[in-house]
Amino acid sequence: MSPFSRTLLAASISAALFVPQTQAEAMVNDSVQELPAIDQCLIDTPEPENPNQQPVSVEADSLEAINGDKATYKGDVVVVQGNKRFQADQVTLHQKENIIVAEGNVVFSDGTVKSTSDKVTNNLTSEDITLENTKYKFLCEPGRGDAVYIAKTGKAVYEIEDGSITSCPEGDNAWRMKASGIEVDQNEEVATFYNPRFEVLDVPVFYIPYVTVPIGDTRKTGFLYPTISYGSSDGLELEVPFYWNIAPNYDLESTIKYMQERGTQLNNKFRYLTILGEGEIEAEYLPDDRKFSEKGARWGVQYKHDGVYQQAWKFNIDYSQVSDVDYFTDVDSSIGSREDGQLIQEGRVQYRSANWDATLLTRDFQVLTESDNLPYHILPQLEFNYYSPELMRYLDFDLISHVTRFDTEAKGKPSATRVHIEPGLTVPIGTTWGSWTTEARLLGTHYQQDLNGVTDPDLEESVTRIIPEVRSHAAVVLERDTFVLDNYTQTLEPQVQYLYVPEEEQSNIANYDTTLLQTDYYGLFRSRKYSGVDKIQGANQFSYGASSRFFDSDYKERLSVSFGQIIYIDKTNRLDKTSDKASNYSAWAVEMDFNYDDYLFYHGGIQYDIDSSEVQLGNSTLEYRFDKGYIQGNYRYVTLDYIENTLGDSLGEWDSITEDGISQGGLLASYQLTRHWDASVQYFYDFTTEETLEWLGRVNYTSDCWYIGFSYSNQLRNWKPDFNSYPNSKPEYENNFSVNFGIIGFGTNLGGGSGSSDNSLGYGRPFFLNN
Repeated sequence: MSPFSRTLLAASISAALFVPQTQAEAMVNDSVQELPAIDQCLIDTPEPENPNQQPVSVEADSLEAINGDKATYKGDVVVVQGNKRFQADQVTLHQKENIIVAEGNVVFSDGTVKSTSDKVTNNLTSEDITLENTKYKFLCEPGRGDAVYIAKTGKAVYEIEDGSITSCPEGDNAWRMKASGIEVDQNEEVATFYNPRFEVLDVPVFYIPYVTVPIGDTRKTGFLYPTISYGSSDGLELEVPFYWNIAPNYDLESTIKYMQERGTQLNNKFRYLTILGEGEIEAEYLPDDRKFSEKGARWGVQYKHDGVYQQAWKFNIDYSQVSDVDYFTDVDSSIGSREDGQLIQEGRVQYRSANWDATLLTRDFQVLTESDNLPYHILPQLEFNYYSPELMRYLDFDLISHVTRFDTEAKGKPSATRVHIEPGLTVPIGTTWGSWTTEARLLGTHYQQDLNGVTDPDLEESVTRIIPEVRSHAAVVLERDTFVLDNYTQTLEPQVQYLYVPEEEQSNIANYDTTLLQTDYYGLFRSRKYSGVDKIQGANQFSYGASSRFFDSDYKERLSVSFGQIIYIDKTNRLDKTSDKASNYSAWAVEMDFNYDDYLFYHGGIQYDIDSSEVQLGNSTLEYRFDKGYIQGNYRYVTLDYIENTLGDSLGEWDSITEDGISQGGLLASYQLTRHWDASVQYFYDFTTEETLEWLGRVNYTSDCWYIGFSYSNQLRNWKPDFNSYPNSKPEYENNFSVNFGIIGFGTNLGGGSGSSDNSLGYGRPFFLNN
């Protein structure tokens, strides 16, 4: 047969064997167009309704054909039909069956898989393809392997005989799964193995008769990767999680945790999504704690739900309970931490409209200390709020009200019913460069207190209290180009506030849900010193302060400094005074944030008492970031006098918590050692007790298809016999070594130790600006 040019041969074959003459001319032009890339994922590429009826283009060096029977192409044969492409030494077309048989160095691709085979058979009118003695690679997700025989029985369904699969790249044989049969469904993103064995570096590790694994992000029922650790408290630990994909909107993760010194614990996490919202239920159960056998079965449960129904209804549930007060101290738990002093048990239903909302709330607590200072339960509270912006021009009106029932098991404390109504008028005036808001409110509260068994003689059974509140706040924003720094913009934002609340005798009212609010620069301009309404602190005072911000040429905030102070016209209302001779000036409050070129960050704040000439409290964090990691140092400080003056006895005996205030520092660092290795460390120290609080070190190795992480921690758990006898008491530490590992590509994309540590003190952002 005389040779043809490849373009003319392709057109001739198409005209004679596959397409009508009217399409032959088009094929001549199309044959010189760029063919689809053989290594490209085309799963999202639109296809016609009948892709198997698309025309076929063939290029070859030579052709031998018997009209109506078969045609054989030889020499660098390329066959293209839609997304399917064959490259082979020889291709035979059986015209009656419309089947292509490619032989000799066959490279096949259909946009989802690429393979190199000895022989490939394809029915051009269906999705059926068979490949023999094949090496394959998925193009749309990790996965490659080899097989004696592969059959494609659907658009993205493969049946593999005597084959293997791995997510490792070419040349990396870290692990693979070999099986007598494998079914891969790319639509469902799942692979099913029959008689599989798991091999590491070509060495068999384990065998099971049957298993299914995900090959993408689709949720799939099956075992997750285990964690092995060793600790000084619990000995050898092994955690084996199992994931149940119950339904598209329900799933359950069950974990069997074996602890050498404690026994076997069963942990479950159930998640759901309904028209009423989403939620999760966590349950932990240790039937026989061998280390603390006197405490019997140990358990914990937590239920959380958040949802919105028909835009107007909002539901929230947050309920937690554990078997005993020492649960978090003795058992590592995802429900809470050993620092938790109580667990909340709360349910809330709210209805919202354009101008009003109503809320029904019930709240209880489980106290995790032996203290007699028990909190109050809310059983229940009905709240109603009304909003009328622009009641008149420059006049807003709102009404806040609630009825609450309080109860407690604490001896000597009253139960009560509280009714609170609080109307308010606001005059807001604002421009682009400033604002002035004046507000007047009337706080009316009635208490009906049950004094049976109450030891406080000042409390009264029926109390009605009406307190007016007037507040006027003005702020200005000034802006200029800086003279010292080129291309920088500086703002100056002064603000001033006057607050008046008459002093009212309130010793006849118990504190039911009142807590002192945090004091900082932003707290200088609040209208209340306490949360709740049981304690309304009198005020006759001016607050003043200013912030200055620096923005670069891209208007990114680089520096923010704020300072302020309260001037008490009536200094008897000052809460932070250190003596009766205290001045009319509060402590200076200073806040600072700094971002230098997106690699050096700082955040700090202090309160400086001008009467005692000392810092009452402060915090500071400095972080340096670089290409491969970061290093951060932080420090916090609070004097004992400040704690006692502001909080009094609300937290019980202070000598059971601290001897000399709070003075703690921390150092955190993370570094990417190589492409595969990274390390991190955290260290925290208490300067008052001169003892280490905790430290944690972690090293991770992450390859392209597997990971392993090693971590070691040493944590201060308790004091022997207790902190009340400090400095004679001794710290008690618990150390723990853990290893976790897994494969990447089938069901996970995380490296070892990628999750947060279970230490109580961790990383925090040092720079709080919103950019």
